[in-house]
Amino acid sequence: MQTILKILRKNARLTAEELAVMTGKTPAEVEAQIKELENTGVIRGYSAIIDDTAYEDDTVLALIELKVTPQSQSGFDEIAARIASYDEVESVRLMSGGYDILVSVSGRNIREVSQFVNQRLAAIDAVQSTTTHFVLKSYKENGIIKTDSEKDERGMIL
Repeated sequence: MQTILKILRKNARLTAEELAVMTGKTPAEVEAQIKELENTGVIRGYSAIIDDTAYEDDTVLALIELKVTPQSQSGFDEIAARIASYDEVESVRLMSGGYDILVSVSGRNIREVSQFVNQRLAAIDAVQSTTTHFVLKSYKENGIIKTDSEKDERGMIL
């Protein structure tokens, strides 16, 4: 199953027949394993990696670092679950290092993201501080390179 998961992480559009060839299994075995992975919640969903520059989308993506006070009974889990419940939130991760939780948020513009941070995140009692970073350009996402390689001809001598 690990092999199938590794392959699907890179390309979830492969057919059972293609996966069978790649793993040495039959298509029926592959389909059964994928169904089991979905039913047990190992596979939670499928998504597309979109090149944001290929169409007009003014969505703003922000990465927000949070320092929080862990709760006595649930540690960081209760806070993370609350944050994850907001529609604007793309991902929530517990981190090591200088901050505790990393939140990825999308909005229609910088003002909308700022209001979310001020009105929702900063209003949580356990949140001590926030640091917001706006994504200017995404080069690689989920192992997929999102930029076309443009040849830089500066410095070439003819």
